[in-house]
Amino acid sequence: MRQDTMKNLRNIGIIAHIDAGKTTLSERILFYTRKIHRMGEVHDGTATMDFMPEEQERGITIAAAASTCRWKDWTLNLIDTPGHVDFTIEVERSLRVLDGAVGVFCAVGGVEPQSETVWRQSESFGVPKIAFINKMDRVGANFAAVVEALHDRLGATPAPVTIPLGEGPDFYAVADVIAMKKLVFDEDSQGQNMEVLPLEDEERETALLWREKMLETLGENDDEFMEKYLEEDFSEEDVHAALKRATLDRKVTPVLAGSALKNAGVQPLLDAVGRYLPSPLDVPAPRGTSADGSVEKTLDISPDAPFCGLVFKVLMEGGRKTSLVRIYAGTLKEGDTVRNTAQKKDERISRMFRMDADQQEQLAEASSGDIIAVLGLRASRTGDTVAAPGLDILLENLEAVKPVISMALEPRNADEGKTLDEALARYSTEDPTLGVTQDEDSGNRIISGMGELHLDVVLERMRREYGISPRAGQPQVVARETVRSEGEGHGLFDRELGAVHHIGEVTLTMAPAGRDNGNSISLADPLLHPADARDALPKTLVDEVLQGISDSLLSGPQTGYPIQDVVVTVTGIRKENATAAGCRMAASMAVRDAMDKARATVLEPIMDVEIIAPEEALGSSISLFQNCGGKIEELGERGGMRYLSGMAPMRKLFGFSTALRSATQGRAGFTMRFKHYDSM
Repeated sequence: MRQDTMKNLRNIGIIAHIDAGKTTLSERILFYTRKIHRMGEVHDGTATMDFMPEEQERGITIAAAASTCRWKDWTLNLIDTPGHVDFTIEVERSLRVLDGAVGVFCAVGGVEPQSETVWRQSESFGVPKIAFINKMDRVGANFAAVVEALHDRLGATPAPVTIPLGEGPDFYAVADVIAMKKLVFDEDSQGQNMEVLPLEDEERETALLWREKMLETLGENDDEFMEKYLEEDFSEEDVHAALKRATLDRKVTPVLAGSALKNAGVQPLLDAVGRYLPSPLDVPAPRGTSADGSVEKTLDISPDAPFCGLVFKVLMEGGRKTSLVRIYAGTLKEGDTVRNTAQKKDERISRMFRMDADQQEQLAEASSGDIIAVLGLRASRTGDTVAAPGLDILLENLEAVKPVISMALEPRNADEGKTLDEALARYSTEDPTLGVTQDEDSGNRIISGMGELHLDVVLERMRREYGISPRAGQPQVVARETVRSEGEGHGLFDRELGAVHHIGEVTLTMAPAGRDNGNSISLADPLLHPADARDALPKTLVDEVLQGISDSLLSGPQTGYPIQDVVVTVTGIRKENATAAGCRMAASMAVRDAMDKARATVLEPIMDVEIIAPEEALGSSISLFQNCGGKIEELGERGGMRYLSGMAPMRKLFGFSTALRSATQGRAGFTMRFKHYDSM
């Protein structure tokens, strides 16, 4: 791909609150760009981007589906991201590899809690955005109120480019306030035919008011345009150029209006994506480090540079792994060997595709800026860097996310057990936020995830894709164990296993390491540097003791969950007659003994919670939050809505979403995110 082609490439995501109309908008974009010939609907379960059956049934987008399409001179790589709180990590994965985003807002609901969460996430990744105020045809639609909320609640500087003519049932067209024209979308052609007409008297007055606001906003945020604005000497192209500069600097957010369901306002949005959002050449070159983390590096993003890309999503289909890769530098061809710098492995690219939701178009090569699907990266995981052999660079790894809720699954028979293991292996490969373990005592499979809906969707996928319905236990919080003081542990193992007599004896101390400092295991100095060389311990015994301790820390004595944030120091290892197996068992016994004496305690996940509610629903929201063990840290006001932020234990938040909607007649919303582990 040459530089001029990169200039016309747009890697964009559609981000929003659940039910804002993201997937419906995606369908219109694919239809108007001739990618599909018939539009599906979310409420009918026929949306192209929602190709999983449980997405079609629930009307929510679970996986971030990818599609490539063309509009005028621009090539768009479109990522449709989830809006539900349990799938926020999918949004983050997508934002990391996008250059720009379209924020979709409901003209009635406005800036809802998840809209705010996703917007902030995109800000933290420095993603320039435009806003589309959707559902202008719904009763209660209020364009001006949503524009104001964009400013008050998101801290954005909105600059309306198109405005609605009429609102709610009276909505009939949009006005382009730059060209000062009326855009009418023909219903018979499903909006494909757009008529450009002069504005009538009242329409013109309204459009001029919005135009003047937009030009003032632009002048305040772009010095080059300010001069032309003051001299009243500027063209439409000058306005477009200034909007692009201000959007790329994230000083201004162009705003457009329409109704995706009624096929109105989508083509101007596509024009805005091409005009104002960045190409790969417009964003800062990605930075990384050498594989050992010692040297910072900036990538050369040209197509002629050595290849470098990031695996941002992994899909498993029929036992075959497909990796979605954002290419940041160079050109990749079928048959090329690449180096996974995160795992220090060489792999060969067998085939490459451009993604169209569940369709695929095979490619011979792809270049810098592209987002493609790759076969052949067998060892790659989400977040891995793949690069040309010899290019020593590691792009930022995707942040590891800790699951907060788990559920036991019990297969109904041996055959179902095999199928269950196959399904879970696939789902955990695709989704790094899903953990899978097996309980040795019961044989149950334990799945861990980001929330109740997350695990519920896993169960539904099993039923549909594999025809199995394992018995599911009640959801449980994922706990941890630690110690509150220092304690000494002693373990003596002396017994026969089979025909061999095993002996081992270990003493150690265990102390708290402090929150989030991790575990450390070491030998006391006298064991490391004995005064007499004859007292030196055989390496085999030392390794077995350290391994026994590591294994024991994976399962605490009270809950069976991992032990964290402890400092373990081995103070004594019996050398006489000791065996490797005996030392490992004795080390495990010493850890249990030390946990008892060091005041072991159970830690549970504490969540950061934010509730947004109208004034009249604030009281019931506070009461409900406090009943769930919540501690309020801040109360405030944003855009005419009250917000509450605080912390609460995950175990008391089961069913909180439903209870909050019920207590506030659906007017309050909330978001939660893992903060840390703390004592129960």
